[in-house]
Amino acid sequence: MTYGIGVHWALEFLNENAEISADLLDLRTLLPYDKQAILETAKKTGRVIILHEDTLIGGLASELSAFITENAFEHLDAPVLRCASLDTPVPFIGKLEAEFLPKNRFSEQVFKLLNY
Repeated sequence: MTYGIGVHWALEFLNENAEISADLLDLRTLLPYDKQAILETAKKTGRVIILHEDTLIGGLASELSAFITENAFEHLDAPVLRCASLDTPVPFIGKLEAEFLPKNRFSEQVFKLLNY
């Protein structure tokens, strides 16, 4: 589950890893978020990773994770994982920004979820 630029990162990852069967839920609105689509996806797949550009602490993924856990826990085969930017000030130098954003850590998190 993701939104914004995360959709492009997730699509890129899935295109590079065609052997992975996954549903990509693009959350087009965040307030309100599509509760029905979120629950349907969680129940169908049994595993959820939430990718977003915001930092981990205080990001929307925390709210979505809580919602999924409270409403679809019995359908999950693994904990809900969050992949987000580092909890640091935003750097403005290209190489540091690339390390700050979650794009490069996303594949590691996906494989962690798949191997749970």
